[in-house]
This record gives sequence, C-alpha cells and structure tokens, in this order.
Amino acid sequence: MKGTADEPQYAVGLLEGGVTLCNVIDNHIYEQTLSDKNAFFVADLGVIMRQQVRWRTHLPQIRPYYPIRCNSSPTVIEVLAAFGTGFVCANKSELELVQSHGIPPEDIVYSGVCKQVSHIKYAAKNGIDLLVCDNEAELRKISRSHPRAKLLLQVSTEASSQADEMSMSFGCSLKDCRHLLEKAKELGVHVVGVRCHISTYCDDNQVYLHAISDARCVFDMGEEIGFNMTILDIGGGFNGTETQLELVNNAVMNMVDLYFPSSTGVSVIAEPGSFFVSSAFSFAVNIISKEVVARDGQDQAHDDPSPDDEPEFQYYMNEGVYGSFSGKLTEMQIPTPSPHKNTSVEAQVFSSSLWGPSGDDLDQVVEHCLLPELNIGDWLIFSQAGSYSLGQPLCATMDSPPPPVYYVISSGDWFEMQDTSVTQEATLKNISLVPYFHKSPQTAAALSVPA
Repeated sequence: MKGTADEPQYAVGLLEGGVTLCNVIDNHIYEQTLSDKNAFFVADLGVIMRQQVRWRTHLPQIRPYYPIRCNSSPTVIEVLAAFGTGFVCANKSELELVQSHGIPPEDIVYSGVCKQVSHIKYAAKNGIDLLVCDNEAELRKISRSHPRAKLLLQVSTEASSQADEMSMSFGCSLKDCRHLLEKAKELGVHVVGVRCHISTYCDDNQVYLHAISDARCVFDMGEEIGFNMTILDIGGGFNGTETQLELVNNAVMNMVDLYFPSSTGVSVIAEPGSFFVSSAFSFAVNIISKEVVARDGQDQAHDDPSPDDEPEFQYYMNEGVYGSFSGKLTEMQIPTPSPHKNTSVEAQVFSSSLWGPSGDDLDQVVEHCLLPELNIGDWLIFSQAGSYSLGQPLCATMDSPPPPVYYVISSGDWFEMQDTSVTQEATLKNISLVPYFHKSPQTAAALSVPA
C-alpha cells in the first residue's frame, strides 16, 4: 500500500496486541513531558471508517460530500476518498489540495460564497464545473469566467434562519430565486440543482422538511424557465448522533421520496463534515499557568455549604482560540476536557475557566467547567477535537507551528477497510503503515509523576 517515490507518504501507526488509543496518548504525553510539553493531536482513522459505515447504513440514498474547511488533513482526505466521498471546497487552495489526491473534478463542489475571479478561472481550467451561487453579482462573475459552469442555487429557508439567529445568513430567499434563475438563463449559465443552507448541528426535522419543500419550489421554477435540474444538496448540520441520523432517514427521506422520487432522476447529496472527523481526533494540551480568582457569589454550579470559601481557577493552556481552538470564534461549542492525571472519583472539583496563551480577553476557550485542581505542567485531553482545529494559527504573533497529528488505526479496522470499504484502487496508496510500539507499564506509570 505504498506510493511511488515521488508521492507523499502519510505515516499511520498500526495498533496491535491490545494497544489502545489511550496508550498512544500516554506515550506522547510522556515524551512531551520530557521535552517541550507541546500540544498534539491523536487521530484514530478507524473512527472515520466506522462513521462511513454508519452513514451508509442510515442514509444509503444520500452521497456524502465532505467540506474540506472542517478538517483539511491530507490523511483524512485519503481515507474519505477511499470510500467514494465527494468533496466541497471553498477556495483555490482547497481545490488544489483535493486535486493533489487524484479526486476527479466531477466529484468536487466549489462552494465559496464570494469567489475570487482568479479562483473561478482556475476551476474552469481544471474542469471543476459544479459551483454554488446565491446572488446576482456572483452569477455575473461566473458567467464571465466560467461559462461552462453548472450551478447549485443556494437557498436559505425561513426555518433555518430562525434556527440560527446568531449566525450570518447565507443563501438567497425563496422569493429571490425566480429572479436569479431568469438572470442565469439570460446569461447562458446552466442551473442544475439546489443547495440547502442548513447551519451547524441541527436536530429539528422541521428545518430539513422546510428546506426540501423550498427546494421543490425552486426546481419547479427552474424547470418552468427551461433548466434540467438534477441535484439536491441537503447541506450539513449532522451531529453524528443515532437519533439525528434516524430522524433524517425517516422524516427527510420520506419528503425526498415525495418531492423527488427516483423517477425524476434527481441525485441527493449532503455535506457531513464534523460527522466524520470530530470524534476521530483527541487533543492534548498542557497547563502553562494558573490563577486563583475571587468568586462573584453568583456561581451555583455545585452545592457546597460555603461556596465563598472555594477557590475559582483560571488555567492557561499552550493552545487557544488563535490556534487550534479557532472554532470558538465562530460560536462553536468546545466540550469540557478531562484531566490526564489520575484523580479519584471522589476528588473535589472547582469552578474553572480555560484560556489560551495570548493573554487576550477573547482567548477564552471554555468559559466555565468543573475540574479538580490542576498544576502547571498537567495535561488536559479534549475529545471530539477533529472539527475546525487543524491549520495554521490565526494570530500573526504566534510563531509556533501547528500541533503535530499522530495517526493510528487498529489492525482490525485496517483490514476491514481493505476488504469491504475501499472503492477506488488509486486511494490509500499514500498511507504508510508503521507498527506502533507501546511503552512499558513502568514507563506509563511515570506519567503520574508531576512535571
């Protein structure tokens, strides 16, 4: 499964002999404790494989297209491509990244809301024809720079807007669609379908039902004007829970069958991002400073006969919102981490907040959580850390490189992926398996020694 000498190799540790993900995290924490105490990720590619299986089980009629902006790891792209996943790219660099993995242009959607003309021309030159559009200015740019483009008209439903009042509104309103369709016809640009804008995690089936109903109206308008529309993109919003998958499968697919029966020839796609990668990544960060702050008397997080006597802690970590926690700046919820050091279940917990290293008032990662008292040098583990966390730091003053990612997969998951799931011969050729050696229990025990 190795590529040629000219192709990159993505090293993945093969877990055998009962070695677990926790063992891997322990090993790397021990190594970092002895050196620079840098933050790092550990990614289990088997989780991505199992999420793919879950998708196919619950939503076999919907082809997933993965949004690269969620997590642009080349190894993740390699694995997802092996399952026949399509990709959604927001700019030229993402288009180039996906193309470097041999993804055919017909499996790429160029989704950027405000596209640079040079990027549109790049898409045209490379045969990437499926573009998203939601306004007349964008439509005119596309008509001039990519006359062969096939457009997905992005529609914002009233229900989705109400569900996410704090976010920016993307997509044209239903009442504006006819004007855009007529303008596209006038400019000679072909509209082939509708993309529904569903904001992040959505567990309200009414949002999806409204979106599909609105999409049917747009399809009717387009066909009236003379377009042959064949693609329905129901967007994102998948949180990965069984409840939501069943909701989409039951309620949404019933609506799809009603409004877009198979006889119409309409293909249904979706854009699950966090669904595939969030739970696959764990993130280990180090406590670099702490402060005890005065309580304001309003914190009722846990019962105590003398709450004013309890300290409240501010912990500063070696990663913050200007680095790997940048998702916090877009209102993404950061889950409470767990301490890596061994603590008893009876250990007292204290009101705590978690901050990045910048000293900026905006660099607050977790506003409030309950943790046992931590010391400088202790480690915290964030699970569900695969979404919007990998990439270059946002802050120009942060000269440190992004945290490294250590990829692993169990031998059972690897062989299952090879035997039953890989759809393209050319994929996974750049993944190089390396046997993972777990350190001894005596070494692991040293992790509990304070730094």
